[in-house]
Amino acid sequence: MKNIKVLVCGASGRMGKEAIKAILTAEDLELVAAVDVKHSGTDVGFLVGLEPAGIKIFEDLSTAIKIAKPRVMVDFTNPQAVLKNTKTALEHGVHAVVGTTGLTDEELSEIEQLSTEKGTNVFIAPNFAVGAVLMMKFAQEAAKYFSHAEVIELHHDEKLDAPSGTAIKTLEMISQVRREAGQGHINEYEKISGSRGGNYQGMRVHSVRLPGLVAHQEVIFGGLGQTLIIRHDSINRESFAPGILLAVRKVQELKGVVTGLENIM
Repeated sequence: MKNIKVLVCGASGRMGKEAIKAILTAEDLELVAAVDVKHSGTDVGFLVGLEPAGIKIFEDLSTAIKIAKPRVMVDFTNPQAVLKNTKTALEHGVHAVVGTTGLTDEELSEIEQLSTEKGTNVFIAPNFAVGAVLMMKFAQEAAKYFSHAEVIELHHDEKLDAPSGTAIKTLEMISQVRREAGQGHINEYEKISGSRGGNYQGMRVHSVRLPGLVAHQEVIFGGLGQTLIIRHDSINRESFAPGILLAVRKVQELKGVVTGLENIM
């Protein structure tokens, strides 16, 4: 029996399409609307290469919510749109599952305040792949024994933000068990600006953007006479579907804003 009505925002994007396919085939979920500035009026079935689903793409989120009356919104849009979309959902009493990265601390505070005022929940995940969550957990455990670490994240060349949300989350988790410290030679210098990557509490993070990639990350730890590499690869965006569905099913049971797939697994 289908009992959770879902709207997908960012329907024309790669992740939006994967979310639509996963929801359409889930027995307990009902896709009632999709939103995107592209392909307005198109049947979502055609959009994702399936049979017609009788569900058209809306251009305006508020209109879609008023007509379709979803309980949960899934957002895979872009850093410029995600805040407005999430606030719109909360103001209409719709729970939000957010996979779009790039929200600032100030924007998260706005979302938390509105969530409390409206009594509507928000789940945010930098990565919906179960393997990526385990990679971050293993990296945090390894950081207790290796004081030097660098993060390399690799994504497709259409990704807008850098470093990725997963990389930032990984660095934050490592910093919880590691004292802030510099890495590399004290007198090192860059012949090409930025070649040593970004700096987070002394740890370096590097972002690679190339066609052919999906979502990949490795954490390299260095110690006396040894290195340890922990890596996760999403070969196909289908890897995110189980995490998306889990979040959609769980978000109504949460309280306020919850970040990270590990908190609902």
